[in-house]
Parts: sequence; structure tokens; C-alpha cells
Amino acid sequence: MNEDENPGTRGWLNRTVLGAGLTSALGDFCYETTTVILPGFLAVLGIPAAVLGLIEGTADAIASFTKMFSGYIADKFGHRKTLVIVGYALTPVGQAMIALAVGWPLILLGRIVSWFGRGLRGPLRDAIIVQAIAPETRGRAFGFHRAMDTLGAIAGPLLGVALLGWAQTLPWDSADEPFRLVFWLTLIPGALAVLAFLTLVRDPEHTPNPAMKFISTIKGLPARFKRYLAAVGIFGMGDFSHALLILAATQLLTPSMGVVQAAQVAGLLYVGRNTVQVVASWPVGVLADRFGARPVLIVGYALGVLTAILMALVFVSGDGDKILLLVGIFFVAGLYVAVQEALEATVTAGMVEERTLATGYGALGTVNGAAKFFSSAAVGILWTAVSPQFAFGLAALLMAAGTLALIRLR
Repeated sequence: MNEDENPGTRGWLNRTVLGAGLTSALGDFCYETTTVILPGFLAVLGIPAAVLGLIEGTADAIASFTKMFSGYIADKFGHRKTLVIVGYALTPVGQAMIALAVGWPLILLGRIVSWFGRGLRGPLRDAIIVQAIAPETRGRAFGFHRAMDTLGAIAGPLLGVALLGWAQTLPWDSADEPFRLVFWLTLIPGALAVLAFLTLVRDPEHTPNPAMKFISTIKGLPARFKRYLAAVGIFGMGDFSHALLILAATQLLTPSMGVVQAAQVAGLLYVGRNTVQVVASWPVGVLADRFGARPVLIVGYALGVLTAILMALVFVSGDGDKILLLVGIFFVAGLYVAVQEALEATVTAGMVEERTLATGYGALGTVNGAAKFFSSAAVGILWTAVSPQFAFGLAALLMAAGTLALIRLR
């Protein structure tokens, strides 16, 4: 084993961690630009909140089951880098489908293709990072990676909002054409993400285990880890897609601003959420290394509950200016996502053996995605069928139950 393969011979900020971070930044630049303008695109096409919830929930579910499959295949055969590259390549393919869509079916298909790519690459990339660093620096390494990931999620939406504003000045035959132009431009960072991972990341390539069986491997995961997954799943059943936050902001601001300007402001609020996330990710990792990942994750879950409660309250407030309350909601959302994305994987690494680490990450992703499918679909449907305040209130109750389950885990 050479120096690049031995995490004990160098600092945590090595070539692989840097390369994975740059790749994630470019990947997020690609698909988060779509996330921030997609609700406005759907509004222009006249597609309701229930459909957006189903689109986002279905995409999350596809990604979740893909994570389980990809993690098991990687642990069994030892090949990870190629699958990660394929996963990143599928994101721009999905973006192109959305750019061509004239209705929700092709938008759904494009989102599924992109999220299938996310599910394919996520557990394997995280396993590569874990095996490239020392155990005592996992919090910092994942905090750095999530920070880089979110840098792309800031730069992409900012440029997307700016491009959308510029595109409005061009002559178009319909209101949806400026959105399509931005979708096409996202293919550039998507291709660069593939190139970055291919050239910079070195996979330690753990020893394959061809005798590994899927069912027995899942059953053999530690009991404490399974209880942890139960807590994550309960929380996730309320942890709706934040595309619904963008749609909420767009709807609340449209009466005073018009739909296009409201979509731009909602996009900027989401950029603010991502900015909070990137600033908080490193301190979150340091706190986790010092005080333990689970206690910090509990605080993050509690902030998630607060986000849902505030979102319900904004819909029952008066007709006054809601922008300040929306700013507060997106700020708290950024804090809790920073904790959740950095530390759920960190807690997993401390509970699962190295030989089944990718499978453990796959299980975590599957539970998260399946739960978020329920949450996003339920919030979208209840928003349309009952009321948004009822939908977000139910989400808050489920997230609170998951937080309590995590507190009880010993």
C-alpha cells in the first residue's frame, strides 16, 4: 500500500478528498440550478404542487433503491470509481430531458435519470472518501466535502437566476423558453464533473468479496445501526424536498411580484439556504469530531422540525410582507441540512464494518430516499387537497418523532 492508499500517512485534506469535493461542487452546480428554477418552470406550464411533490418524491425513491444496489455491488466486486463516473454522467442526460419537456411526464423521466445517477454514485463516493482518511478526521472530511458540494449549489442557482433574468430580455415565443435555455446551459458543469472525478480521485479499491450475498449482508448489519436507520426513516418521512420550499416562496410572493420575479426571489432564498449550509458544514464537522456525531445530529434534526413549523405558520399569517419570515425559514433550513448531510454518513461509518461500508451507506440512502418519497408526495398532495399549513404541520410531527427516536438510541 502506497501513501495515497494509507489514510494514516497523510492529512485528511488529500487528493481524493479534494477531487471528490470539486466533483460534487460541479455536479451540484449542474442539478441544483435546475432545482431552483424548476418550480417556476412548472408554474409557467400550469403544473400544480401535487405533481411537483410526486416528481421529487419519485426521483428520491429511485435514487434510494439505486444506492442500496450500488453499495452492495461495490462491496461484492470491489469496483467503485467506474460506477461513480457513470452516475455523474447521467445527471446532464436527465437535464437535457427536462429542457425538452412540454409536460410533466418527461420532466419526471429526466428527474428520475438524474436521481438514478445520484443514487448510483453517492454511497460509493462516500466509501472512497472514508477509506482515504483516518477515522478521527471523518467529521472534518465530510464537512469539507459537503461544503464543496454546497458551493456548487450556491454558484449554480445564482448563475441560473441571473441567466433567467437575462433570458427574459430576449425575444421568445412563450414564457417557458427562458427556463429551457438555463436547463441547456447546466450540461456544461455536468460534463466537467465527470472529467474531474476521472482525473483526480484515486479509489483505494478494497478487496472484493464475491461470496457476499445480498440478503444475508443486509441481515448481518449491526442491530444498533438498524435502530439508527429506523430513526432516520421516521425523520425522513417528514423531511420533504426543499423544491417545495421554493414553490411555497414562489406562490406566496407572486401576488405582489408576479410569477417570474417571485421565482427569481425564491431562487435567491434557496441560494441563501445553500450559503448557510456551506458556511455551517465545516464547523458542524469540527463539533462532531469533538463532541460526537450523534448529539450534533440530534440538534440538526430539531432544526428540521422548526423549519416545517415555520413553513406552516407562514401560510396562516396575514397578508403582509412575508419576505422576512421566508428569509428566516430558509436560514434555519440551511443549518439543519448542513448537519444532516454531513453527519448521517459520519454516524454510519462509526457503526458499520469497513467490509460492508458501501452497503451500509446504500441502506442509509435507501431509507432516506424511500422516506422522502413518502414525505414529498404526501406534502404535495395534502398541500393541494387540504392546505399547505396542514401538510407542513404533519411533516413537523413526523420529523419530531424521528428526532425523539434518535435521542433514545443508545
